[in-house]
Amino acid sequence: MTTTIQTSHTFTSFEKIPVTIFSDAQEACKAVAIEIAELIRSKQREGSNTVLGLATGATPKKIYQQLIQMYREEGLSFKNVICFNLDEYFPISGESIQSYKYFMQENLFNHIDIEPDNCHILDGEIGLENIKQHCEHYEGLIKTAGGIDFQLLGIGRNGHIGFNEPGSHISSVTRLITLDRITRSDAAIDFSGIANVPRKAITMGVNTILSAKRIVLLAWGERKAEIIKLAVEGPVSEFVPASYLQAHQNTSFVLDDAAAALLTRKKAPWLTEDVEWTKQMIKKAVIHLALSCEKPILKLTNNDYNENGLSSLLVLHGNAYDINIKVFNWLQHTITGWPGGKPGADDTHRPERATPSRKRVLIFSPHPDDDIISMGGTFQRLADQGHEVHVAYQTSGNIAVADDEAFRFVEFVKDFNKQFQINSPELEKIFNGSDSFLKQKKSGETDIKELRFVKGLIRKGEARNTCRFVGIPDDNIHYLNLPFYETGTVEKKPIGEDDVNIIASLIQKIKPHQIFAAGDLADPHGTHKVCLDGIFEAIKRIKHLEFMKDCWLWLYKGAWAEWDIDVIEMAVPMSPEQVLKKRYGIFKHQSQKDGVVFQGTDSREFWQRAEERNRATATLYNKLGLAEYEAMEAFVRWPF
Repeated sequence: MTTTIQTSHTFTSFEKIPVTIFSDAQEACKAVAIEIAELIRSKQREGSNTVLGLATGATPKKIYQQLIQMYREEGLSFKNVICFNLDEYFPISGESIQSYKYFMQENLFNHIDIEPDNCHILDGEIGLENIKQHCEHYEGLIKTAGGIDFQLLGIGRNGHIGFNEPGSHISSVTRLITLDRITRSDAAIDFSGIANVPRKAITMGVNTILSAKRIVLLAWGERKAEIIKLAVEGPVSEFVPASYLQAHQNTSFVLDDAAAALLTRKKAPWLTEDVEWTKQMIKKAVIHLALSCEKPILKLTNNDYNENGLSSLLVLHGNAYDINIKVFNWLQHTITGWPGGKPGADDTHRPERATPSRKRVLIFSPHPDDDIISMGGTFQRLADQGHEVHVAYQTSGNIAVADDEAFRFVEFVKDFNKQFQINSPELEKIFNGSDSFLKQKKSGETDIKELRFVKGLIRKGEARNTCRFVGIPDDNIHYLNLPFYETGTVEKKPIGEDDVNIIASLIQKIKPHQIFAAGDLADPHGTHKVCLDGIFEAIKRIKHLEFMKDCWLWLYKGAWAEWDIDVIEMAVPMSPEQVLKKRYGIFKHQSQKDGVVFQGTDSREFWQRAEERNRATATLYNKLGLAEYEAMEAFVRWPF
């Protein structure tokens, strides 16, 4: 079998599994799809079948899209392919949109020439009394087929492969298992809340997976980085089931840059190879050293450098004292209370330009609360310091409004009309239709058009209220309602021409000196990434325009994470009063308080997440020896 994915053992001292890192998931999926296609064609030439073990979820979806494209454009046939799916929720109907049977049919099987009898999927509708026999039969089918030639895997944030949760034994086979809370929380977005997620699942066992001749595990995004490091560099442990793959002789981990971010070769590359000591690399190394030694930067010694793999830095750039001063000053220069630039000041060492003193600022907010949650303090400072601030809400955010919250508003309008004797047959129709729909609504079912509009209207009003609280005039509030989002479901359309044109038109209309955008690729909705892609594409198309030469793009993170301190280029400190005001601004988004639709595993409310993250950033700066602030918001400049 030809292996297309090029693996490397350059970093064997840390990585116990071959890892291939791609710049983005699209390129990674293309490479994996090519390997699968080559295997299928090779088996066809031999006159034998290809047995694939297939995963579900968002992670492998682009691979299936690539395979469908190869079938349509290159004549890749799947007549000789036998498939075995990894797992299935239990109990669940095969007709349910959340079932993995439905997923595979919609995302692969219905679009290729595979024989239906060759598609094996665990039965989520089988009676409990028959599960043991069903699982044994499934194992038998795999053996009869000759074993799995190529097993595709994802990885859960708790390290599960298939649904083999922490605690699963290496000798486990196909069986019924109780799902971990983290797993159920991560699935909550597909089931419209964790309460609707099944508590059990049927899964191939660890031993079943390890019996495959070839295994490729995929992982995308920052939220997988921590578990990837444990699986790849940590010990084999039943508490990280993916670590069992270290014992397999033909396994590759295929990652994007974000998922690989905590691997030693990424986090501390000077420990794995000779590096070029650029400004950024020096900054990264010294900050890493200071945090590892639990010392302020200015207290680091030559011995600290030598004992922690940084002797080459001393050889090339002098003693510790000189390097320490340099890095300390670099960090100091990122801190500013003037995110729009300080008028009349020397801006040589400031993150932003002093001129023009009054800038046009455009803040892109993927959802109607990301502006205040992620950069509320900076938002307020820009307004207070006299800049012309515009806010563009890229999506309606309607799917994140609870059904009862929406119905409450419909009911309010009905009662209002009744009180003031306003006769509206149309309203009665909407009310009765909404009432009837909600009483019969199934998990994951798309809302009726009227209900979606009401949910969008709720979030629009909350966003407007926040802007008024900050001091932004109504004329400077822009609701883009990007078409890609308006599916009524968690699953969104790809970014399209209409989306890009809407973004580009607004930028051209405002002609901003500053653009702020969400660079949070760990967003559990995935919407932030699509919104950012739209901004990047829009800027790419119009960057040649004269006003764009004076425009800077600053990226902020969402409520879950912050930029690594070594890449932060602007840190805006906040006083206790400013922190409190930001909290009140977040409170304007009432529909997102007290248990939001997509809570995830973090039970804290958004204001709590934001405050703790902002305080953590300030604490980190202080640990490194810089001034102590109550909180900080951080940004990275994105050149274009």
